[in-house]
Amino acid sequence: MRKKNYPLYETTVFEDFRIMTENVAKKYPDRVAISYKKNPRDKETVDVTYREARDYIRNMGTELINMGFTDKHIALIGESSYEWICSYFSLMSIGAVTVPIDKELPADEMAGILNFSDCEAVIYSPVIEDKIKSIADKIPKVKNYICMRKANLEDALNLADIVQRGREKFENGDNSYYNYEIDPERLATIVFTSGTTGKGKGVMLSQKNIVTDMTQGMYLFAITPKTMNVLPPHHTYGSTVNFVGHFAQGSTIYISSGLRYILEEMKEQKPLHLVLVPLFVETMHKKIWQTAEKSGKAETLRSLIKVSNFLLKIGIDLRRTFFKSIHNFFGGKLEFIICGGASLNQDIIDDFNSFGITILNGYGITECSPLVSCNRNKYQKKGSVGIPIVGELIKIKDPDENGEGEICVKGPNVMLGYYKDPEATAAAFDEEGYFKTGDYGRLDDEGWLYITGRIKNMIVLSNGKNVYPEEIESEVSRIYGVSEVIVYAGESRAQKSKEVIVAEIFPDYDALNLKGINDVQAYFNEEIKKVNSRMVSYKAVKKVKIRNGEFPKNTSRKILRFEIDKSID
Repeated sequence: MRKKNYPLYETTVFEDFRIMTENVAKKYPDRVAISYKKNPRDKETVDVTYREARDYIRNMGTELINMGFTDKHIALIGESSYEWICSYFSLMSIGAVTVPIDKELPADEMAGILNFSDCEAVIYSPVIEDKIKSIADKIPKVKNYICMRKANLEDALNLADIVQRGREKFENGDNSYYNYEIDPERLATIVFTSGTTGKGKGVMLSQKNIVTDMTQGMYLFAITPKTMNVLPPHHTYGSTVNFVGHFAQGSTIYISSGLRYILEEMKEQKPLHLVLVPLFVETMHKKIWQTAEKSGKAETLRSLIKVSNFLLKIGIDLRRTFFKSIHNFFGGKLEFIICGGASLNQDIIDDFNSFGITILNGYGITECSPLVSCNRNKYQKKGSVGIPIVGELIKIKDPDENGEGEICVKGPNVMLGYYKDPEATAAAFDEEGYFKTGDYGRLDDEGWLYITGRIKNMIVLSNGKNVYPEEIESEVSRIYGVSEVIVYAGESRAQKSKEVIVAEIFPDYDALNLKGINDVQAYFNEEIKKVNSRMVSYKAVKKVKIRNGEFPKNTSRKILRFEIDKSID
């Protein structure tokens, strides 16, 4: 699996979004670009070719220019859809500043972002029309409302009508869409970070940031002809990697109808690769082992893994034969999963590799558009989040005796700054112009990146020792029956002490029941003792808290650490 002299893959180079859509429409005019279902229970999909998508984007852009949207800040709110993708690409192509907003936000918070980001129009999905209606009087700068499908809101326009009017103008000689001169270095989008440790910020990205992130990032991957989108569109992982990166390479993107339909849709659509966050991978991994446990085949599966891994060492690959039922679980054709957004336990990566599905673990951050590094299809290192994308510099700031320090990034994919926050922008860069990620890690002698944890999550003990919760969480998550775990310094209100390292666990109660484990607290207390025996004493977990429900999460399924009650009394 490891190849040091591993050549870069061919990729399509483009300078801006309009060139991207034109290039792929010329190269693959009749290939399906985007596929989706109007209703989740439909058997047939709506398949849109690259030529049809380009025409839709161009016609929309033509009318939006006539409506004066060039240079305006335009909000884009909704679930992943054909209309969302085309709106995003079209707004980028006419010089508007796109502001993607999480549709799950409370209405007042949504209004706050619309006002703060100076939006003058909103393109929205029907699913949030009630929210839009409820805040209309709180967003005075917004002059235009455009519904992605049929509008019920008074004075709102239908996107289909805008596209039709643009088509008529274009066919009658209006060439304003192509005449507009795109400046790839100016502000193109404001992306609000999810704020898992507190209030998010508005990250300003240019088309150059996004385009170079994908043109230079995609050299690392062997992208397959078909993927499936399950990520939310308002974060850069979904909009940049899943949409821009795959659209540009001519990969068919099937848009999932929602979380409850994913497993059914994978069997139907048979994707060749997926782009996922760790929680999806962890859930699928858990499902595989739960199914094996319930059917009494867990030991057989473990034995097959050992045999298969031995055969691999001598050049015999029977994984798709041995683990056919697991492959069928994913549709039968899945080759690999690009995974990023949070840490993923190496044991899970190893299991999937044993099954014959490669996981390309990567690292990204919104301020870097987002991709920073990733493992490769035929070259991975255990525990690493891969090599930097082409043309990017990574340094470790103020490394300790182990070579660990803050990960800093410099490259054309690094943001312009934070919107209306010059102080935060200045603080985000060091004296050499490197962006300070806030993540702690190290580089090996071949330039591969390893993540230790978030600096904001770091526990500083009274003896001066630094403890990174993510390191302990990785160990604890290997315990059978752990669904989710967060490690932190417990706060004793009585003693006002922060010396107690706490592991708060949300158990997988179904898995524990399968093993007949009834005293959950006692079980995890004993298992944590085993974890402690493998670590230096100052990292030892002193208290185990059991919770009955999941940890609070944002819509990217990242745990909101700042919302956790850390009291231990």
